[in-house]
Amino acid sequence: MEAAVPQAAQAKAGRLAGILFLFVNAAGVFAEVVVRGSLLQGDAMQVAQSVADSERLYRLGIAVDLTMLIGGLVLIWALYVLLGPVHRDLAFLAVLLRTVETAATVAATVASLVAVQLLGTADYLRVFAVGEVQGLSRLARIAFGLGQDVGFIFLGLGSAVFAYLLLRSHYVPRILASWGVVASLLLAAYNLVAIVVPSVKTFVYIALVPMGIYEIGIGLWLVIKGVMLSGTPARAT
Repeated sequence: MEAAVPQAAQAKAGRLAGILFLFVNAAGVFAEVVVRGSLLQGDAMQVAQSVADSERLYRLGIAVDLTMLIGGLVLIWALYVLLGPVHRDLAFLAVLLRTVETAATVAATVASLVAVQLLGTADYLRVFAVGEVQGLSRLARIAFGLGQDVGFIFLGLGSAVFAYLLLRSHYVPRILASWGVVASLLLAAYNLVAIVVPSVKTFVYIALVPMGIYEIGIGLWLVIKGVMLSGTPARAT
């Protein structure tokens, strides 16, 4: 172990991280399933009409995305406070990777905002034909998806480092931390392969489900059980 961080601060950081793991996942499911899942169905014309008709809901999804990103940044900080004493350099590497993930996702969220802005009634949009506007909006939504894919690569890598530090620290059950390492690397590898072979995007849940199980599992553990800071490996009961 390295450095001297009060155990009380680590315990609080662990509990906060657990809450944020759950919050970030809940927000992500709402934005992706409830909002985009209900609106982004059909061809470009149908999607454009759905978004235009439910603009408030679509913008709510964007607001939830931004709230999720803010929560994610606080989560990164909490994990650094918790795991910095285990290995300061690796914890900092994880922070860097997760920060790149956040930056990519912020850029993607801006693209999503552009997509709905293009479907508005502003005067400057009158120079475009309806089909052109719908095409540009679709292109912006595609950019959003690509930004998410790039973000997932760095999310997976950063999460793998944090999960490895949890495994090394014995703060949580080894099986949970080990699952986190595997699920995180799978997420990163899958999205990297998807850039080269876009057709594999059909099987996106192969990577997302294991990661979701890990993040919800570790979130529940940290909230309910907390971290074991006595040096004794934590064991599930």
